[in-house]
Amino acid sequence: MRCPFCSPALDQAQVILENVHCLFLQQPEPVLIGSGLIIPRQHRETLFDLTGEEWEATFSLLTQAKALLDQRYAPAGYNIGWNCGQVGGQEVFHAHLHVIPRYQDEPLAGKGIRYWLKQDSNKRSR
Repeated sequence: MRCPFCSPALDQAQVILENVHCLFLQQPEPVLIGSGLIIPRQHRETLFDLTGEEWEATFSLLTQAKALLDQRYAPAGYNIGWNCGQVGGQEVFHAHLHVIPRYQDEPLAGKGIRYWLKQDSNKRSR
């Protein structure tokens, strides 16, 4: 199966920022305005497979992406997150860091990454 992050030029994602180890990708997004992904250039299945250099490059690109998004969109906050493994919500098995600007006027403003996971409906049955 072809990995969409190993060949982003073939998909609708646009490279916005890059460094030697990582790319910051965005694609048109009608709900999560300004959101994007930071991915390693080398195929790594999860964040746990990143090298030390890739970790450092990811953080460097994250700070650059934040500065760019602050300038373009002036969000009031951010959600930053990794999904690891199928049960963890990972759908594309190439490590990717979600960078999601958040805005005061969103219907779910103030709801963080854990909001959906903390619902009683997510309680384990054992």
